[in-house]
Amino acid sequence: MILRLAVALRHREPQTWLLRRVSFRPLTTQAKHDPSKLRNMALVAHIDSGKTTLTESILLQSHYLSSAGSVDTGSTTTDFLPAERERGITIQSASIPVRWKDWTFNLIDTPGHADFGMEVESASRVVDGAVVLIDAVEGVEAQTKGVWRQLDRYGVKSRILFLNKLDRPGASFRTSMLSVLANQLHPRPMAIALPVASFNPQDYGRAEPGIQGLVDLVNWEVWRYDAEGRPSIYALPRTKEELERTDVFPPEHPILPHLLPARITMLDNLAQVSETLFDMLLGLPEDPSAYLSVQSADIMPHLRAATLRNDVLPVLCGSAFKHIGTELLMNYVGELLPSPVDVEPNPKAVAASAPLRMLAWKVGWDKRKGWMTFVRIYSGTLKSQSSVLNASRNQREKVSKLLLLYAAEAEEVDSLPFGSVGAVLGLKHTRTGDTLASIAGGSNASPLHDIIPPPPLMSVSVVPHSHADLEPVEEALNALARTDPSVRVETHEGQLLVHGLGALHLEIIESRLREEWNVNFEFGKRRVSFRECLGMGDVSGVSNIWRTDIGGQPLQIKLDFSVTPLEDDEQGDPLWDGNLVLTADGKFIPPGELHANTNDILAHIAKGISSTLSSSPNTTLALSRARIQLKQVDYPKEVHPSVLAGASAAILRKIIRAAGQGDLMEPYIRLKITVDEGSVGRVVEDLGEHSGEVLDLDAAEEAEPEPFVEEDTYIPPQWLSPSTGKAAKATSSRMKRTILAVAPLSQMLDYSTRLRALSGGHGLFQMENDGFRRVSSQRAMDILRELGRL
Repeated sequence: MILRLAVALRHREPQTWLLRRVSFRPLTTQAKHDPSKLRNMALVAHIDSGKTTLTESILLQSHYLSSAGSVDTGSTTTDFLPAERERGITIQSASIPVRWKDWTFNLIDTPGHADFGMEVESASRVVDGAVVLIDAVEGVEAQTKGVWRQLDRYGVKSRILFLNKLDRPGASFRTSMLSVLANQLHPRPMAIALPVASFNPQDYGRAEPGIQGLVDLVNWEVWRYDAEGRPSIYALPRTKEELERTDVFPPEHPILPHLLPARITMLDNLAQVSETLFDMLLGLPEDPSAYLSVQSADIMPHLRAATLRNDVLPVLCGSAFKHIGTELLMNYVGELLPSPVDVEPNPKAVAASAPLRMLAWKVGWDKRKGWMTFVRIYSGTLKSQSSVLNASRNQREKVSKLLLLYAAEAEEVDSLPFGSVGAVLGLKHTRTGDTLASIAGGSNASPLHDIIPPPPLMSVSVVPHSHADLEPVEEALNALARTDPSVRVETHEGQLLVHGLGALHLEIIESRLREEWNVNFEFGKRRVSFRECLGMGDVSGVSNIWRTDIGGQPLQIKLDFSVTPLEDDEQGDPLWDGNLVLTADGKFIPPGELHANTNDILAHIAKGISSTLSSSPNTTLALSRARIQLKQVDYPKEVHPSVLAGASAAILRKIIRAAGQGDLMEPYIRLKITVDEGSVGRVVEDLGEHSGEVLDLDAAEEAEPEPFVEEDTYIPPQWLSPSTGKAAKATSSRMKRTILAVAPLSQMLDYSTRLRALSGGHGLFQMENDGFRRVSSQRAMDILRELGRL
């Protein structure tokens, strides 16, 4: 009786996902390591596109779970933080090794909200391919383009597009394909699967939303799903006549006439980027049915090569919530996305005996395990209880344990071979973006491409409850900044400030400080992070000499700086918050903490420059759009070079003070607002009252989007998704309008509440960062008054 009661209570526990573990997981380490069978891949998308739901479906289909969790109930595997379960969103990226057939996927589920873009940055740096999800109701959205640019920035060329949520009313395969082309994500999206909304032709006339099956155009077969998401697979006939008489579909099914043209277009498009396939198709008989005779074994190598080169964008579809299309997606991830061997230019790096080289792509904190450093092995093999050199900081580190992480759970392993993604315990100094190498020859290891955190847009003051709480709060903030490099902490005029990427980011910072570090504090009023530009005053008379006393001995240091504003067409360095810091011969100087040798004189000078740029002597705002060139350094060689940090900070502050206050800049956001026709006027008027600018007022959603398509791209008819066809339009009771606008972030902090009042609760909006813009003199006065500088 007691045992039955304990089991019953355990099943009522909110974190029931712990009970859904099954015994298949050890396969990830028992199998012989073959890097050609590894797929390091990320799921990326706009928020609420279904990434975490797809991850659960993948874990279910791979038998990692016996039942899938739900975002709505807070029972998913990868969303394990309390804040993630409470809000139903992904806040941090989570990695899980998944065994599928003879492949191993190191799958990283990433956040979709722009406030947690740093997690996508770090994941994009270490994956070799990505599955980009699109909500088939919404099409390409703001953050879809954001994560696409992040993948471009880190050279992740191979991608698969997954059109999700085709079971929802309003979902459209056609409109989603058109949105890919209209937003110029890729010139050659290639549908390799088509959705079957229903196997009953009458449902197409009733505008019933749904998806019951898929047509795999490469393998030429139909996947038909039952109510539990279990598929039955049927081979399609190989001649046009037999296809018209197939018993897989009723004879009058509307999709039948479109299957052959879809396959012909797919093969013709692929042949345009594959000369060998082009020659093969030229040798086929004139009969259109000849395209049906081409076997998948003859197509897949060309499709894989084209995907690796980014010549085509394979497009799949389904419903992750109903587990429709998940297995097909996993098959194509294994077939098409690259392995570490495919992307490694140096063949010697694959060997187990190669010198160790790895990148720390994320740092996490666990109350029981302590600091965990997530790494990707780019060369050689990492072994537990070994010593490594942090080549970015020139510091020796001791590896305590190696772990394979399954979201919140971990499995200890003895080694991480080439291509692996895992976690390391015991590293004390390593931060996100650091390169680590073997001790032998590690000092000569060139750093791997760094991970660049996005600039902060918003800040808030942190007020400890008492003086005794000050030190614990500072330690917690510094620890949090180590786990999330997009968090910046500074002390300004005795006030503790924390900077983040947005309002939601600051809310999560607050909850994590309370729940994970248990510190006592209050947050002050939120404010956006403004910037100051360099003034135009004469700085020629500023002394380049700094004098001080050390141990009673006078000390004189000379530093020659050339400080000028950047030209309008000149790009600043994101690592320096939009400034450029150069040596006398024009080479870039990285920030102090990124120097390979932290005792190098340039490292100390960079620390001083960074200190001054973070707080201008004119307004206390961070300085941006300045070119700082170090012309000459002269200091007594008998003193430690650390004194150069203070000297460079002091001399640079004098130069900036002499130049005077320049223009001020504030962050802007780009808005996409969807409201009813009757609310458009009120929304546009409100934008104007809050310094916003309307860029475009789209036509109603009923209007067909203007096609921006390449002639050879296959775009299926609209009725393929019946709930978006003419019958569905006739049932629409409201006309929706879309407003595209830009506005200052400072005017939009409460926009959710304002829009709810303006639209009667029916308005929706999305926002993304649109960079910093210079403000008018009147606005600059308002900002300085707000900061207490007037």
